[in-house]
Amino acid sequence: MKANGISDARVMGRWSTERTTKIRNVGLTLVALALVVASGTVGFAFIERMSLLDALYMTVITLSTVGFGEISPLHPAGRIFAMFLIAFGVALGAFTATTIGQIVLEGQLKQMFGRKKMETRIKKLSGHYIIAGFGRVGRQVACEFVSRNVPFLVIEKEPDAIRRLDSEGFLFIEGEATEEDTLRRAGIDRARTLISTLPDEAHNVYLTLTARHMNPELNIIARADCEGGETKLMRAGANHVVSPHVLGGARMAMASLRPNVLDFMHMTTLGEGELSIEEIVIPKDCQLAGKSLVESQLKDNYEVTIIGIKKHGGKMTIAPGPGTVLGELDTLVLIGPTDDLERLGKDLNE
Repeated sequence: MKANGISDARVMGRWSTERTTKIRNVGLTLVALALVVASGTVGFAFIERMSLLDALYMTVITLSTVGFGEISPLHPAGRIFAMFLIAFGVALGAFTATTIGQIVLEGQLKQMFGRKKMETRIKKLSGHYIIAGFGRVGRQVACEFVSRNVPFLVIEKEPDAIRRLDSEGFLFIEGEATEEDTLRRAGIDRARTLISTLPDEAHNVYLTLTARHMNPELNIIARADCEGGETKLMRAGANHVVSPHVLGGARMAMASLRPNVLDFMHMTTLGEGELSIEEIVIPKDCQLAGKSLVESQLKDNYEVTIIGIKKHGGKMTIAPGPGTVLGELDTLVLIGPTDDLERLGKDLNE
């Protein structure tokens, strides 16, 4: 996803530069055309002793080649001047019309084929993440997904946000996230997780209800902005509810009271240091199933530490003891070197 997004953004950047150059050329040709009209007017006025209005009229009908008759018979010098004026004017007008036509046609083709290509990629997605809304929160989620090479698409309806999505090369669906047709186009039935970051809490509740009805197995993470919102969203079917204001306040308090703990959490959760925090599900028929933590030798073989275990269909156990038995589909929360965590995840899924 990241590579495709960057590649698409570069292509779009080159196309935008070429389009800007063509627009500048149109501006220059229009200026040149205005100079030709002015020169023709002055030339007819001087050669044929016409008034400025008559000279302008002669210039316009000459350049447009409409075939109207002359105001008065031209002298040989005036006829020669008119021939040169027609040659320059027709060539310049044709060039201007061609350039404008290319801009319009290329813009339409770019939009048509670009949209078609994006729809094809969206139809191929499976087990992907859907972000509803591309505001401040939604964009942060998208950037995090890009850094982790997670397949995702965004649902957005605001023109400004759509232009940002287009310029950055993200997959997106244009439409109202709460509508069933939009969710179908986003592949809600094939998606793994829906992240609702809409600014209106009522819309988040309605979206959660709709998505849960369309895909009962979907993992739904919703945004809450006021007290009581978490309860409503959980009742609507959300698996997790996040309040950016509460999290922001808690982090500010921790930064003032325990800054080193906050630095550690920031580095591990975002993978900016040597250690990372990751969750891994024990697959079915895995050799770890039925073994205790001591017997699994995860610490010795992978240099990772299990800080939490969520039993399949059960609750999370923090700091499990060495005798805790692992089971199929249990979720392990581990901390350790990033490379070792990736190696463990790959070994378990082979």
